[in-house]
Amino acid sequence: MIRLFVPNDLSAGAGVVPTVDQSRYLTSVMRLAVGAELLLFNGRDGEWRATLVEATKRGCLLKAEEQTRPMTLGPDLDLIVAMVKRGRVETIVEKAAELGARRVRLTITRRTNVDFVKLGRLDAIAMEAAEQTGRLDVPEVADPEKLDKILDGWDPARRLVFCDEGGDARPAIEALAGTGDPAAILIGPEGGFAPEERERLRGLPFVTPVSLGPRILRADTAAISAMTLWQAAAGDWR
Repeated sequence: MIRLFVPNDLSAGAGVVPTVDQSRYLTSVMRLAVGAELLLFNGRDGEWRATLVEATKRGCLLKAEEQTRPMTLGPDLDLIVAMVKRGRVETIVEKAAELGARRVRLTITRRTNVDFVKLGRLDAIAMEAAEQTGRLDVPEVADPEKLDKILDGWDPARRLVFCDEGGDARPAIEALAGTGDPAAILIGPEGGFAPEERERLRGLPFVTPVSLGPRILRADTAAISAMTLWQAAAGDWR
């Protein structure tokens, strides 16, 4: 059944007016007719079965009927990733949503060579992935921040998993066992972290350095691998 993210409050009998693009998708692409059923979620009220009650050239109207699932959230996991080329960062955001990250935080490091990103495009990718995977919320994609600023404002109660290419960190699957949430995973740029960044990270008490194996991974591969290992060791895959 089609799932759609909407900002509206959801309750029995509530009317929902989809965006123009959503209306076009429902009636022109998926060819839904009046009376067709679909699922709605908004990140607050769980998942609701809804009915298409009106369809015109200008848009359509949906009516929430009954709750099919109460609101639940996955683990409190952030993915912090240095900005990379557009195609790769889009893949990272999509897979972060599929793998259960609650937030994606873009960061600028010493060796970051990309300084522009279309957040609206990334938000749309995260929303579409949430619709397709069955999760009840959409991960937040935050504005890029310098790594030093992120670390300066860090909450030490959140464990930071530092994916270190230095070669002397413990294997991720061992280091992550029992870490739990809240947690965050840090992925560096394609050129790796600068020595001074690595030294600072290694010296912070809330940081757990981990190795992702003997090969140098691209940022998107590293992000997917690290999130998969964390979910298996400490997240909701157990």
